[in-house]
Amino acid sequence: MSESTVVVFGDDPPVRLDRLAGRARVLVCDEASLPELLPAADVLLVWNFTSEAVRAAWPGDGPRPRWVHAASAGVDRLMCPELIASDAILTNARGVFEQPIAEYVAGLVAAKAKDFFGSWELQRQRRWRHRETVRLAGTRAVVVGAGPIGRAIGRTLEALGIAVDLVGRTAREGVRGGDELNGLLPEADWVICAAPLTDGTRGMFGREAFARMKSTALFVNVGRGPLVVQDDLVAALVARRIGGAALDVFEHEPLAADDPLWDVPGLFVSPHMSGDTVGWRDRLAEQFQDNYDRWEAGEPLLNVVDKRLGYVPVD
Repeated sequence: MSESTVVVFGDDPPVRLDRLAGRARVLVCDEASLPELLPAADVLLVWNFTSEAVRAAWPGDGPRPRWVHAASAGVDRLMCPELIASDAILTNARGVFEQPIAEYVAGLVAAKAKDFFGSWELQRQRRWRHRETVRLAGTRAVVVGAGPIGRAIGRTLEALGIAVDLVGRTAREGVRGGDELNGLLPEADWVICAAPLTDGTRGMFGREAFARMKSTALFVNVGRGPLVVQDDLVAALVARRIGGAALDVFEHEPLAADDPLWDVPGLFVSPHMSGDTVGWRDRLAEQFQDNYDRWEAGEPLLNVVDKRLGYVPVD
């Protein structure tokens, strides 16, 4: 294979793609220059996973990359009808973020059960107030999203003695079907959303879902912001219809300094960082280069997304 052109889209590209030296011409672009460079790309590495610039630039005439790799688990910000219908192979960063996100969720669950947030506030007030907390073993979690991230969350929570119901699009061994979710929510102490964003999952957590949850339940979203009807979640928290919520993802990111979400009672806000542990950029770069080795050798790529489903199918 002759030298290929790899276009890296992102304002903060990986610092090392050294294994591509002498094998590929690497061009870095931003949102402004992406439309110009896209036709020249054999491979497009989407490093800026928060932008929708690829979706906007892809339609039109001229050549398009034969392979698109997203340095993220979700690919919803890339998808447009023209990309879906094209012959381009789409891959994602499956394998990098699963366990870090699972640990993050487990930390939130433990912090809520043991009232770490309350202890911190009482410490700030210099108040000694003894309380009883919740024992995690024997509680129940519903994890929505049966892909690698949801499965890692389930395994990690089970290690704490929590009973887990894993919910996917369809029922199969070890996975409850999406049509069972409404019946599971009233029994759940912890409701974790780790689903991909598709037409079928957008807004899946709204007023009706929150109304079915326990008044003590914690809701956590580490999937995508639009999976949640934000106003309905705020209303549930303000009315104390649920016990609390934690959001790591939002419909509009970054969250503006004057966004009212910062002040919603019972809401923990984190800046889309649940999967980002020390060295994550290097791991993403290595994963892409490993897949590039396969692409250059004509071998099947890893983590191929079913473009019509919007995620990598799980066996």
